[in-house]
Amino acid sequence: MGEDDKQKVASMPTASESDPSRDLLDRVRSLQPDQVSREVRMFGVLALMVDDAMTVAAHKNGSLLVRVDPAEDADLVQKPGAARAEMGTGRSMGEGWIRVDGSVLGSDATLEAWLDAAMRYHRKGN
Repeated sequence: MGEDDKQKVASMPTASESDPSRDLLDRVRSLQPDQVSREVRMFGVLALMVDDAMTVAAHKNGSLLVRVDPAEDADLVQKPGAARAEMGTGRSMGEGWIRVDGSVLGSDATLEAWLDAAMRYHRKGN
């Protein structure tokens, strides 16, 4: 490899610099190794589908959209970094749709708690 090639490789962005959504979904998959799922790019996010239903979606800014049971929504939206998900500025997606800021998803325990909330709702047949 020539010196120019080494400089090109050194200046290439890492996965986390180029696609935080990919990094987040890789973490999700590592925390749920036995879960059969598929990824779908839609509406500017990378969604994780289980049985053809979206459970979570990673945004390019590192936040996570989580589909939760509307009955748990009021409690979950009060957690640190959680907010009502919006589709466009000021357009609430309604109860059961929560966006979690990437700044609070640093620990696997926190991420796993959100994944558990999504899967509880999914197991109810939603």
